[in-house]
Amino acid sequence: MAAQFGRRLAKGAATTAVAALAVAALSASQAPGVTVDGHGRQTASDATPSPDATADAGSATGNSPYYTDLPPLNSPNPSPSPSASGTPVVQGSGEAGIPATVLDAYKKAETAMRAAKPGCNLPWQLLAAIGKVESGQARGGRVSADGTTLSPILGPQLDGNGFALIKDTDGGKYDGNSSYDQAVGPMQFIPSTWAWAGRDGNGDGKKDPNNVYDAALAAAHYLCRDNWDLSNQTDLNSAILSYNNSQDYLNTVLSWLEFYRKGTHSIPDGTGTVPSKRSDSGGSGSPSKPPTSKPPTHKPSTPGTSPSPTPGGDSGGSPSPSTPPSPPATPTDTVDHLADAGTAKLTATAGDEFAKKISTKAVTKAGKAVAKVRVRFTIVGDTDTTFAGGESVATVVTNSSGVAVAPALQAGEKTGDFTVRATVVGRAVAALDYAATVTERVADTLVRTGDTPLTCTPGGEFADRVEVKATYKSEVADKVAVTATLIKSKDDATANDKGPYFKDADGKTVRTLTGLTTDADGKLQLPKMYADDTTGTFVLRVTTAGGATLDVQLTVAAADTSPSPSPSPSASASS
Repeated sequence: MAAQFGRRLAKGAATTAVAALAVAALSASQAPGVTVDGHGRQTASDATPSPDATADAGSATGNSPYYTDLPPLNSPNPSPSPSASGTPVVQGSGEAGIPATVLDAYKKAETAMRAAKPGCNLPWQLLAAIGKVESGQARGGRVSADGTTLSPILGPQLDGNGFALIKDTDGGKYDGNSSYDQAVGPMQFIPSTWAWAGRDGNGDGKKDPNNVYDAALAAAHYLCRDNWDLSNQTDLNSAILSYNNSQDYLNTVLSWLEFYRKGTHSIPDGTGTVPSKRSDSGGSGSPSKPPTSKPPTHKPSTPGTSPSPTPGGDSGGSPSPSTPPSPPATPTDTVDHLADAGTAKLTATAGDEFAKKISTKAVTKAGKAVAKVRVRFTIVGDTDTTFAGGESVATVVTNSSGVAVAPALQAGEKTGDFTVRATVVGRAVAALDYAATVTERVADTLVRTGDTPLTCTPGGEFADRVEVKATYKSEVADKVAVTATLIKSKDDATANDKGPYFKDADGKTVRTLTGLTTDADGKLQLPKMYADDTTGTFVLRVTTAGGATLDVQLTVAAADTSPSPSPSPSASASS
């Protein structure tokens, strides 16, 4: 299909409308089948939501409006030619140019993800495609040297008037709106998503959705969650739909992704082309105004000019000082408290997935279950445990029974207790805490991998090193803690003060080794051993976390100095 489409483009298209239909058809042919979303997510009127687009109850943008302009038909590979002044002038599509700072942010985010999640296979061109559709590459690259937008980029308030209904979740910290949420910054994150997806991409110690480095890295992590492999078309489609749950959005992003993959070039900041058509303006050339509900009068905390109500440009005037109308009631407004919904004890061995999931129920004061409420689960404490996909926060919508089931917890290597805290997004009710524990890896069996007798002469060194293998329930026990001690006897586990010994890094004698762990195959080879002048039979005891024990016999004896028997004289060849 892609090859056929390319040949059609080479021949030219009669009109822009024909080109748009062709690109949309190409994108649609790559998209997965979709049906109505069972979570009640609101999308644009021309969009069809995907049932498996996201696990965190919504989208990065809250399904806010986006730019619908499609890439031009001419090749994005420019051929420079000199101008009258001698300065090279880009010939071909200006759309292929990406503002330098914005382009740098995309590429740095790709590099970071290549190290953090190499299996995701995130291309920076995908970030560029989303950045184009969401904000026109930060309004043509109107950013400061550190990547912060020169003025806030805000989507319309999500008050349910033509858009999704998302009441304020950040007290206006990011969007300046204490009544409703608005998508913020060059990658258009809503505050409730930024709360867990936000990243510090430029190393200044802050997570600012208005900074293109922070926003690009956050978008990269968002697109790489749930163990998606973006080199796989199905996973790529799912990731894009999770950003904005619209089939038309998927088609548009895929079109720009293909365009940027053919070639791009850097242009000066502030000189990029800003798109003109938006999904909430019926395809017209000018951005639509926000819905009838007026935005708040106060300004966002981020320095800069007054925010625009849409990603497309300035609002054309200051917000009205009139009081906004009271928000309509939502299911969230009726929640009185959260209750446990039968969560079992949360315990897992380091490195394993927790067998049980957290279930939380949203309940009214009268005890009635509340559906379609967003519950946020946050991992709290000194732990490297995460939810599936590597995140420490997950947001889930309650089902028809009022229950939200958190994603599975994946234990890290750090052992100990931590807390998973459940809260209601958009409503101040008491949090519900769940205690969880990660226990150390254990083994129940320990054996030597060889059977060669371990012998040594006084003052010498053992020729062979001890190697052991640990298992747990007949399976390999990797990364299990091991201790090795040269003890006085099988009946006396006190460390011996004579006989065989190990050496530390300084060459000093040690007879107890700690901090050892088995490898991925459950094996561990101990350091070389030496012997003092004491002869006899000695015991090396090796133990693991979980109680597996192995006693290894060591022998120190003088070398055998008895003469070798003389060979028998050979029979005479002659009689």
